Amino acid sequence: MARLVKHDRNGPYKIEKGGETIWICGCGLSANKPFCDSTHKKTRDEEPDSVYMYDAQGRVKIPTEY
Repeated sequence: MARLVKHDRNGPYKIEKGGETIWICGCGLSANKPFCDSTHKKTRDEEPDSVYMYDAQGRVKIPTEY
């Protein structure tokens, strides 16, 4: 079953504990979840109120007007 999951961040969450820093994926695109692999850099030019779909071929903007 396909699902649409909305991510409202285009950057990672920084977690610091015991002198160690880890980065948790916030955009949903990392191939190394839950850790960030810098894939969020693809999202930097997204329009804030728009919806996008990502796949192996790239990004598609999804129309939200009905």
